[in-house]
Amino acid sequence: MTELRRNTREVLERVHKTKRPLLLTVDGKPDAVLMDAKTYEKHLKAMNLAALLVQGEADIAAGRVRPARDFFREFMNARNIPG
Repeated sequence: MTELRRNTREVLERVHKTKRPLLLTVDGKPDAVLMDAKTYEKHLKAMNLAALLVQGEADIAAGRVRPARDFFREFMNARNIPG
């Protein structure tokens, strides 16, 4: 945190240039992570996708599945899409 307070501009420039998260410490212990907004958004999208995959895997494990043909037929009929 001391370096961030003393050299804010330089620290931010390094984070933007490297696109790598910076671990901030307090009294030598990890406290927070600093990253540029684009990198954060990329990580957030990946985490959201991973959460959806976990839900899908849980559905498969629980047997909550149906043939794709049935799904697409129902989908197309609901939207009046000719098949």
